[in-house]
Amino acid sequence: MSIHIVALGNEGDAFHQDNRPSGLIRTYLGRSPLVSGDESSLLLNAASTVARPVFTEYQASAFGNVKLVVHDCPVWDIFDSDWYTSRNLIGGADIIVIKYNVNDKFSFHEVKDNYIPVIKRALNSVPVIIAAVGTRQNEELPCTCPLCTSDRGSCVSTTEGIQLAKELGATYLELHSLDDFYIGKYFGGVLEYFMIQALNQKTSEKMKKRKISNSFHGIRPPQLEQPEKMPVLKAEASHYNSDLNNLLFCCQCVDVVFYNPDLKEVIEAHKIVLCAVSHVFMLLFSVKSPTDIQDSSIIRTTQDLFAINRDTAFPGASQESSGNPPLRVIVKDALFCSCLSDILRFIYSGAFQWEELEEDIRKKLKDSGDVSNVIEKVKCILKTPGKINCLRNCKTYQARKPLWFYSTSLKFFLNKPMLADVVFEIQGATVPAHRAILVARCEVMAAMFNGNYMEAKSVLIPVYGVSKETFLSFLEYLYTDSCCPAGIFQAMCLLICAEMYQVSRLQHICELFIITQLQSMPSRELASMNLDIVDLLKKAKFHHSDCLSTWLLHFIATNYLIFSQKPEFQDLSVEERSFVEKHRWPSNMYLKQLAEYRKYIHSRKCRCLVM
Repeated sequence: MSIHIVALGNEGDAFHQDNRPSGLIRTYLGRSPLVSGDESSLLLNAASTVARPVFTEYQASAFGNVKLVVHDCPVWDIFDSDWYTSRNLIGGADIIVIKYNVNDKFSFHEVKDNYIPVIKRALNSVPVIIAAVGTRQNEELPCTCPLCTSDRGSCVSTTEGIQLAKELGATYLELHSLDDFYIGKYFGGVLEYFMIQALNQKTSEKMKKRKISNSFHGIRPPQLEQPEKMPVLKAEASHYNSDLNNLLFCCQCVDVVFYNPDLKEVIEAHKIVLCAVSHVFMLLFSVKSPTDIQDSSIIRTTQDLFAINRDTAFPGASQESSGNPPLRVIVKDALFCSCLSDILRFIYSGAFQWEELEEDIRKKLKDSGDVSNVIEKVKCILKTPGKINCLRNCKTYQARKPLWFYSTSLKFFLNKPMLADVVFEIQGATVPAHRAILVARCEVMAAMFNGNYMEAKSVLIPVYGVSKETFLSFLEYLYTDSCCPAGIFQAMCLLICAEMYQVSRLQHICELFIITQLQSMPSRELASMNLDIVDLLKKAKFHHSDCLSTWLLHFIATNYLIFSQKPEFQDLSVEERSFVEKHRWPSNMYLKQLAEYRKYIHSRKCRCLVM
């Protein structure tokens, strides 16, 4: 491999020129520790002068085994005399060095006016070094008269040299003398950096050409194809808010009825939903005491707005169910009561759509003062104890936290007896729950509690085929719209429970959890784990989890070399085995080609191109 350098310009003093070779290039080649070659071999006068009369040619070795060829042309007239040779050398150069003496403005203009236009036309991403040689002897500013030529002998300023370097995108160096520091460390350091860059580029190009050319004439190593893409599972969108919002209109499992001051029924509701968003309702329904809340504004709001009526002589009390009649609540404020249906719809929809609530209240109350009064009371109902003016700006509150009140606060009632109206008996333990949430979130339980079934009239309901931990995880999803299984086995149990109660979104969540866990396992862990992947596949099929079963088949096929060595692999059905063999990775064809290639390599005792 070789590096070609072209040097242009004369760095010698204009008043002491002779026919000696260029001092900068020859001094570097003679002093650099990275360049080897004796005095007689550096300058090839006999051969180069005949072959290339335009340039003086130097040859040496750099970095041990890299051939270094330098062509130097100090005079423009000689360069211009053989234009074809000059153009070819510049076009094939790896590095170009432009040099001039700072005390010879004629040599600078010769470089600027003659060499630079030629280099610009031939330059193709080749690094250029501009070397300004010598110490300035005359720093006076030259005459600026356009007719005056007295500045021809003045020195070349640093600004002029830098401007010339900018035009070419070149590296500008000032070499005050040709000693070891300026030549070896300064000029040599920059030149050797560009030499290394040129070597790296040539090595890279050589490797590319080697890859493109078909230089290997034996048996080529087989190409391992990519495994088939795994099926993509799409998560089902949440319908948590709509489930609870529909509960307000279906009138199932109602346990509280609001009346206006004239004792006329206004709307039915559910204690569990109201208490999930408001400490005012917690205080009203005795879930918390004033001592627990310790907020006078919440206590005052509860007393001013609502009153519980347990009078047996109340109109309509005789028609109420004798079992567990809804609690009657009188709304004392007539204006607030007139907007109560809109306020409850706002609460059931997540309690963050303030603009819609304000618009609905304005339609009913024409007076702006009345509208503001009702809105302030809604803010007090949603107030958090101990916080001042937390809902002062509704729009800011909505933008900061467009919350699902239920997903965070309904968890407060999970597996707790407060307001519970049903108890599940599982493995000898009891789990309290709330019918309203179960009915809103699960269609199977809605039919169970509202149909002609034993569970509709019973408080204690036994549950079979599910562990307590799995059923609690199932209830956690119904209450909060989220779940976090402890592992793959727990997720599979939860998937079976979700299929039992026909909660499709929870099934998808469990499927995604199982897939994510398996995908994150490295091959070594897959090989050593105790989980029976074939049993997982059969359970997924039995419980109609088609997406998971299809994915597991692809997973077994993709990791064929691991799972085919396990005993449970024999439990695959004929149809499943056929699918796995068809889509296995790596394929049988690849393994056969790899065996043939290895046999060929060992027979010829040559080095493998793969390993």
